[in-house]
Amino acid sequence: MIIKGKKFPGGIHPFYGKEFTQGGATETLPLPDKVIIPLSQHIGAPCKPLVAIGALVKKGELIGETTGTIAAPIHASLSGKVTQVAPSPHPSGNQILSITIESDKQDEWIGDFEEHPDYLNLDPDTTKKIITKAGIVGLGGAAFPTHVKLNPPKDKKIHTLILNGVECEPYLTSDHRLMVEQPQEVIEGLKILTRILGIKKAYIGIEDNKPDALRIMEEAVGREGDRLVETKVVELETKYPQGGEKQLIQAILGLEVPNGGLPMDLGLVVQNVGTAAAVYEAVRFGRPLIDRIITVTGRGVMQPKNLRVRIGTRVEDIINYCGGFAGEPGKVIMGGPMMGPAQFTLDTPVVKGTGGILIFPKEEVSIEESRACIRCAACIEACPVGLLPNMLSVTAEVLNFTEARKYHPLACIECGCCSYVCPSRRPIVHQIRHIKMDLASTKKKVVMV
Repeated sequence: MIIKGKKFPGGIHPFYGKEFTQGGATETLPLPDKVIIPLSQHIGAPCKPLVAIGALVKKGELIGETTGTIAAPIHASLSGKVTQVAPSPHPSGNQILSITIESDKQDEWIGDFEEHPDYLNLDPDTTKKIITKAGIVGLGGAAFPTHVKLNPPKDKKIHTLILNGVECEPYLTSDHRLMVEQPQEVIEGLKILTRILGIKKAYIGIEDNKPDALRIMEEAVGREGDRLVETKVVELETKYPQGGEKQLIQAILGLEVPNGGLPMDLGLVVQNVGTAAAVYEAVRFGRPLIDRIITVTGRGVMQPKNLRVRIGTRVEDIINYCGGFAGEPGKVIMGGPMMGPAQFTLDTPVVKGTGGILIFPKEEVSIEESRACIRCAACIEACPVGLLPNMLSVTAEVLNFTEARKYHPLACIECGCCSYVCPSRRPIVHQIRHIKMDLASTKKKVVMV
């Protein structure tokens, strides 16, 4: 039985635009001529390159090794020749050290991976090592290394897993299609994750604008019976940012993650449904994470669709496969319109955390001048965290970062609700990011002293 979720404070109801792609089956993008694979695709330290120009690599070969605890290794997503190891465009807008591989059109795997048909009988430590080795990160966009979440401190007693199938970002439907087309992979991933964590309870949260996914996942859970831990599918209100980790927990369990705290402080682990499916692929078949499903959408592209693409595929190759631009493009965004960064080049590659490519035509893009705050408090009402975005905005504007700290800028999840509702079109999220950068800079200076 599907249960109803609760509500969380704040949030907005933007135009969702999911009708462009939610009804079409996922296609697989043909093998690209080359891929550009950044060595930083996760939260944490970037990887160190293991190959040089001229090296011949196979699909699935380790090409970037981790240099820190919070990191995930990186693998070649096709076979071919390394032609460049140099800084290249990254979805973040920065230039990141990347490995360019030109395809040999053979698409050969590095070798036979160790399969585990009895994957549910593996001991948890072995399973965690497989996930670590496969380079899996959170596929919901945060790109937090999955194995780190599965190794909570001993004083954190985890009792519940939440699978996030909300996909609240407007336009994006890749998680939606995954649940409709591959529900069993998601369920098998859930089994593996609950076994690793040693827990007996799980929830799958899905917004009510995906009735087919709700039904299919509920049927998949029902078929498992006793083979699955106690698992409930939760129907949640369609409301942005319902998929935020803290908002999801509040909507499903009515619990509030403390300021500065993490879900594990409440005994919870949250994983994306795409991550669960990737965990299953890695543990069952031994394969590293080299591709993912993304949504290519918006009125600016001829044929919006969901595609399974290799990590490192350039935006230009993907748009060309979708029939090219529909008219003159106005803006290309990696991800959704609320949190995704605009791109300045089509050479930017898909990374593990890329959920979609959104193209707005020129006529849908306008540049409005930012005006003075009118103290309307619309941003306060919309903030799902309960902050005072107006005060953060005005203090950042005059560079008074000492004063800004009083308003808890680090608690901001950068969902963009404040900027969306602001009638003065103030760039509030960017201003809060500026405060965070100043705080981080100050912290580094203190450490150096």
